[in-house]
Amino acid sequence: MTEIRNAAADTARLRLRVVVIALVVFFAFGLIGARLYYLQVMQHEELAERAERNRTAVVPVVPNRGLILDRNGVVLASNYSAYTLEITPSQAGRNLDEVIDQLAEIVDVQPRDRRRFKRLREDSRSFDSVPLRTRLTDEEVARFAAQRYRFPGVEIKARLFRNYPLGEVGAHVLGYIGRINQREKTQMEDWPEEDQANYKGTDYIGKLGIEQSYEKVLHGQTGVEQMETSAGGRAVRRLGSHPATPGDTVMLTLDIRLQRLVEEMFGERRGALVAIDPRTGEILAFVSKPTFDPNLFVEGIDTESWQALNESIDKPLLNRALRGTYPPGSTYKPFMGLAALETGKRAANVVQNDPGFYTFGGHTFRSHEGGLGGVDMHRAIQHSSNTYFYSLAVEMGVDAIHDFMKPLGFGQITGIDLNGEVRGTLPSMAWKRATYRRPEQQRWFPGETVSLGIGQGYNNFTMLQLALAEATLANGGIHHRPHLARAIKNTVTGEVRLIEQPPGQNLGYKPKNVDVIRNALVAVNKGGTGTRVFAGAAYTSAGKTGTAQAVSLGRNVKYNPKLLEEHQRDHSLFAAFAPAEDPKIAVAVIVENAGFGAAHAAPIVRRVFDYWLANQYPNEQDMAAVRVGKAAAPIGKPLVASEMAWPAPEGAAAAP
Repeated sequence: MTEIRNAAADTARLRLRVVVIALVVFFAFGLIGARLYYLQVMQHEELAERAERNRTAVVPVVPNRGLILDRNGVVLASNYSAYTLEITPSQAGRNLDEVIDQLAEIVDVQPRDRRRFKRLREDSRSFDSVPLRTRLTDEEVARFAAQRYRFPGVEIKARLFRNYPLGEVGAHVLGYIGRINQREKTQMEDWPEEDQANYKGTDYIGKLGIEQSYEKVLHGQTGVEQMETSAGGRAVRRLGSHPATPGDTVMLTLDIRLQRLVEEMFGERRGALVAIDPRTGEILAFVSKPTFDPNLFVEGIDTESWQALNESIDKPLLNRALRGTYPPGSTYKPFMGLAALETGKRAANVVQNDPGFYTFGGHTFRSHEGGLGGVDMHRAIQHSSNTYFYSLAVEMGVDAIHDFMKPLGFGQITGIDLNGEVRGTLPSMAWKRATYRRPEQQRWFPGETVSLGIGQGYNNFTMLQLALAEATLANGGIHHRPHLARAIKNTVTGEVRLIEQPPGQNLGYKPKNVDVIRNALVAVNKGGTGTRVFAGAAYTSAGKTGTAQAVSLGRNVKYNPKLLEEHQRDHSLFAAFAPAEDPKIAVAVIVENAGFGAAHAAPIVRRVFDYWLANQYPNEQDMAAVRVGKAAAPIGKPLVASEMAWPAPEGAAAAP
């Protein structure tokens, strides 16, 4: 039976299908057209930029780091260029140990290079370039270039390296630069965007000292180069560039010859010295011994050198002038005397008997054997009577002492332009309550006040604080903020901009009271404990010796250095200024575990004054005498600059 089809219905269905298909096609083309409009019109600029980035690469140009100079223009930190063999782990494509083994057949790769590479790789991302060898010779560069095709991800780069021409001299002041580690990269993420952009391509950053404090000044402005690249990412040609701006030069207040002189006089002994111009707060010398060679850190310090520095009992990495705290000993007595005069607790002409001891609360505190007899303030300072200042401390009380010493800078952050300064301890009742947990420890006992008068007890200060207080006293009570950077020199324009410092703060001391202390300190060096050291000086100086306990021996134990380990012996201190009538330099020094201040610390100060005020530089015989603690050493001889090898001042030819 044949089915009769409805032609009209079939035609209608066909037409419907054609319409539907046409609508789908038109809709599809509409989507394509809309997408094309979106990509070619609305997203044109962004996609064109992406295409341009695929064709080009923007490469950061790292600026030359700025120089660091001393006050006379001597170069303390500079740069040099050298070739470096570097590996990008993500591009090496095979076992890195095998790659390094094969590279070692072409260039010299030492075990320390492998260890440093491993450590730096751990602190880097897989796509970061990590140095394996630095300072390649031209021959090594040529050998590698001939076989470069064998080593994908390995390349030779020309890099700038930091150089410290004087090595260990002034290392704690200058600091050093080192490779940016992961922790520092994380910290940089919180920086402003412009600062983050300025460090693109930068691998090194200041770690300590001036290098760290003035990092933004020394770094400079990063430049860019726009390069056309092939499909494989290789540079074809340079399309344009914006040159980097070198970092500015930091000019210090430091006199590096004085710095070196002091470091040499310390020899192998430990200690610190700070010299300040009391009229301005400029730091003239900032010594911490033992020191270290900052050049070791530039390329990444090797394990053996790091262990030698980090595990040494002498702690050469500790900046003793900034972070070492010590009891000031008898160098504190002049400030106690000034406190008594200014607060009215005791007049200068009041005479007190010194029998050689002081008894308080059933305890006996020792002083001079046999005693000094009747002493007023002048004689008590000149001959360093403990008894006089024991009783003065008790009369004043701990809080009155604290309140007077605080403006002088004791136990305070001085604001010097170095990071990491410690506060030390200037005790008070409130300090003790805040420091200790148990109620019985928080109570201040009257007997604890006694030792404060002679710079012992809880007193613990840095040499920077002691030198600043000495400078303030020398300057008649006008307190200047200590600083190491004097000016910034623009590398491009040559313009020198002095770094503005806050005006001096007048602490309001009465001139007659300052004169009493000044005259007593002059008497110390004319007829007291400093007499032998300053005999024959061409200037009048004012100073105070000090001896501070390193460990407590108990109240009734007599001090005998021969029975103690070297690190348990007393510290030797001296604080002084000169010329006494018009001070131009103030100094505080400590020689750790060296004993009596006049024997070890004072001779160093004498040589500092001879250099600064009389243009005398000690000969080797004199230097050796000071190192072994001989107070009566030869005076020295006029300074002849050519006798010492120095890096040339900026812009000058190197000295022969």
